[in-house]
Amino acid sequence: MSVKILALDTATENCSVALLVDDKVYVRSEVAPRDHTKKVLPMVDEVLKEAGMGLSDLDALAFGRGPGSFTGVRIGIGIAQGLAFGADLPMIGVSTLEAMAQGVYRKHAVSHVATAIDARMSEVYWGRFARQDDGTWTAADAECVMPPQLVADESVTDEQLWFMAGTGWDAYSAQLAEVKFNTQKSEVLFPDAEDIVQLAKIEFAKGNTVDAEEASPVYLRDTVAWKKLPGRE
Repeated sequence: MSVKILALDTATENCSVALLVDDKVYVRSEVAPRDHTKKVLPMVDEVLKEAGMGLSDLDALAFGRGPGSFTGVRIGIGIAQGLAFGADLPMIGVSTLEAMAQGVYRKHAVSHVATAIDARMSEVYWGRFARQDDGTWTAADAECVMPPQLVADESVTDEQLWFMAGTGWDAYSAQLAEVKFNTQKSEVLFPDAEDIVQLAKIEFAKGNTVDAEEASPVYLRDTVAWKKLPGRE
């Protein structure tokens, strides 16, 4: 099936854009923690120009739905919605944790990934994923936010080797070193639109899209930033 999907992600320190045109992918990616708003739209323009396309030529627009930085997730979904509204495109939200698992698979061809993003406040965004034959990922541990020591305490022994992805492994290395399953390092620290777009392609083929006004983020800890606003408790 011929498909053209644009994906973007600003949920973590990494800012990335990817354009999938059939089997070819045009990518831009840069670790730029404070410059997402400046960089993401120029990246979109660059990949579209490289492919010789416009937004109206696309079939769908995908985005990293979180978890991640509260501000970063909001930036990503806001920009994605604006583009989708303007071009009347359906949207596909993809888990940033699952995207990191896909990134490890792309680099190492392995099917079991344990993801941990540093969530600050002595917590991690956590999830473990196993890749299926159809290219989808099944959650071995449901996505959640929790203290890394609790991750270790609640882990169970198994015979599977789990590849590590995300900033949480380094940020809380002492606590997460106590997990009871076998682990192997990978160089994947952040989600990337290059992997989001591949997962979005699978969802698009299944008809799993939403209208732009229905696109929603996944914060996992969505009350924290709200409570920090002046006058809130």
